[in-house]
Amino acid sequence: MGLLAALLWGGTDFLVGLNARAVGVKRAVYFGQALGFMIMTLLLIIFPAFLIKSLAAPLSVWILGAAAALLTVSGALALSKAFALGKAAIVAPLVTSYGVVTTLLSWANGEHISLTQLGCIALCVVGVILSSIHKDNGVPHNSSNRSIAYAMLAALLYGTSFWLQGRYTLPTLGPITMLWLGYLVGLCVLVMMVLKVKDGLKIPPLKNCATLTSASLMNLGGFSAFSWGAMAGSVSVVTVISTLSGGIAAILGFVFFKERLSAVQVTGVALVLIGAVVLHWVD
Repeated sequence: MGLLAALLWGGTDFLVGLNARAVGVKRAVYFGQALGFMIMTLLLIIFPAFLIKSLAAPLSVWILGAAAALLTVSGALALSKAFALGKAAIVAPLVTSYGVVTTLLSWANGEHISLTQLGCIALCVVGVILSSIHKDNGVPHNSSNRSIAYAMLAALLYGTSFWLQGRYTLPTLGPITMLWLGYLVGLCVLVMMVLKVKDGLKIPPLKNCATLTSASLMNLGGFSAFSWGAMAGSVSVVTVISTLSGGIAAILGFVFFKERLSAVQVTGVALVLIGAVVLHWVD
């Protein structure tokens, strides 16, 4: 299940860039959120017990869940922008460093952090620095630097959201209701944003609808596989394997777009992936 989640999320990351460049960052995220919300709403209608159980949760938990959802949709926007500007081979692995943010927040909240975890964090930081050293022919350095900045912003937002969910909301609301709440909040925010975009709510061309739908379904599939694997086996093992999604997206970028990296960038990407994997493993 961890490997399936990595494959699906890696495919999602790869399609995110295509969608953002085709229909715009805001519209791409909006249509993905809309489809996800419809699917999760249908799921709760079929299995109302999930929602009924979560209604007993205190108001504070729902508020924290909404805050986490806002962070998630902001992270999705930043991630889409990063993929639209830069290479999947760099952006996708950098985003996997969200584990650094989650670990640091846990440490700041009083949890013990080991020397191994500190070493992994340092490894990720070094990897990010090396990944940003580039000599891309025909690609403005400004765009590459901005894509790296957006990727790190996405990691920061996702890491904070995952920490909030893991500590405060998921134990009470459950994964199904939390995912539905995330799509609901994200959809409300994005509707206001795309209304300001020309033809923002207009249905995209059929060829774009296919990639938009695929990205949304793969994202949902990845989350489902992750949840199933976590419930049936070891959460740490599933998390570690799912982190490989960044590497899978990078491989897809190389195969389909012939994205080439320098030796220094490859080293940086490898360090980020190794640091993220080990960090999850020892978490």
